[in-house]
Amino acid sequence: MRKTSKVIALLLVLLMAFSVLITGCGNSTKSQSKTSENSSTQNKTETTSQPVTLDIFQFKVEIKDALQNAINTYMKENPNVKINLETVGGGQDYGAALKAKFNSGSEPAIYNVGGPQDVATWKPKLADLSDTKAAKAALSGTLTGVTQDGKIYGLPFDLEGYGLIYNKQIFSKAGIDPSSIKTFDALVNAVKTLDSKKKELGIEAVFAFPAKETWVTGLHLSNAFLSPEFDGDVTKAFNSKTVEFKYGDAMKQMIDLQNKYSVQPTASLDYSTQVEKLFGTGKVAMIQQGNWVYPTLESLDKNFAQNDIGMLPYPVPGYKEDSYPEGVPMYWAVNSDKPEDVQKAAKDFLDWLYTSDEGKQIVTQQFKFVPAYTGYNSNSISDPLGMQLFVAASQGKTYGWVFMGYPNNWGQNVLGADIQLYVNGSLTWDKVISHAKQAWADARK
Repeated sequence: MRKTSKVIALLLVLLMAFSVLITGCGNSTKSQSKTSENSSTQNKTETTSQPVTLDIFQFKVEIKDALQNAINTYMKENPNVKINLETVGGGQDYGAALKAKFNSGSEPAIYNVGGPQDVATWKPKLADLSDTKAAKAALSGTLTGVTQDGKIYGLPFDLEGYGLIYNKQIFSKAGIDPSSIKTFDALVNAVKTLDSKKKELGIEAVFAFPAKETWVTGLHLSNAFLSPEFDGDVTKAFNSKTVEFKYGDAMKQMIDLQNKYSVQPTASLDYSTQVEKLFGTGKVAMIQQGNWVYPTLESLDKNFAQNDIGMLPYPVPGYKEDSYPEGVPMYWAVNSDKPEDVQKAAKDFLDWLYTSDEGKQIVTQQFKFVPAYTGYNSNSISDPLGMQLFVAASQGKTYGWVFMGYPNNWGQNVLGADIQLYVNGSLTWDKVISHAKQAWADARK
């Protein structure tokens, strides 16, 4: 009996131990399950498992449709992300529209900034993008204008350049070899030849000079002549208390040339008319624009865009006459006031766009961009203007963009607006320059 009691006691002890073991295993299984669930949840969060809405407010009208297609592709692959796209650009003032957007309370998650001046203006609304794949892949020097205190506040759209885009067929009929135009004097001779043969060439004028577009004159045109003053360094322009217009006479010569031999009146000539209605239809021989016009020209006439256009250098007498102004046109920014999940989703989308294989193909083949990031093959550049700029850059035939370092609104609202008055005879050139100098100095006080 005593032995039986001992056996029973031993069995009870074993049973209790087994029960504890089973309970422990059960808890362990639950814990592992919970850990697995947490891990799964974490992975889902990394790919945005919770529904997120991203509002994108961007300026580049030339890629509007292609960007929407890219967004549609991304949303199919990421069904919990809804992206709304709004584009304001071309003939509209993106900077003013962006401020209105924020003031209305409808703040976008992703928007555009131009460089150091915009970073200073929008810094309270800019998220640090240093941890993105795209920032790590950006080409050397492309982030200078959006980096402050070791933080990166923007991701470059692409590399762009501009010059004088010309119609190859018109030049050929006029007997002009574009490869021989490497100085301002050579350009003037070509323009006079084209003008003298307008009737037989079937053109209305040599140029379509869109002085209505103050970004064309006050930003791009002026940049060519102010870049050497600041050594092509946007930061130097941003930090400068004054502007001297060392190449102001050369700038006047270029404006006068385009204005004199352009479809009139230039003060009311806009971008769409310039690119689509005049150059795209062969009514003018040349326009001052950049490789961003290619998608528009391709949509009008693919054969013309692929085979019959080229780009002449933008000559600055006394500086460089055989080179192209080249830089980053704008940067993607993420709104730091948005919730963390929205900011993360915004970064994920931009990383996908510029660093995934699918995104890279969209950037080069559909956007027609010259990439500002590593990991791209030069053979992927799909348009002749972009390839021409790529080759020029590899040969050192470029100079920098500094207009993003201009005082806020100075380029368009002061200089560009005054150039409009100058070309229609309402303002002297001396007044254009003196007003621009004073406005710059006042803005830097």
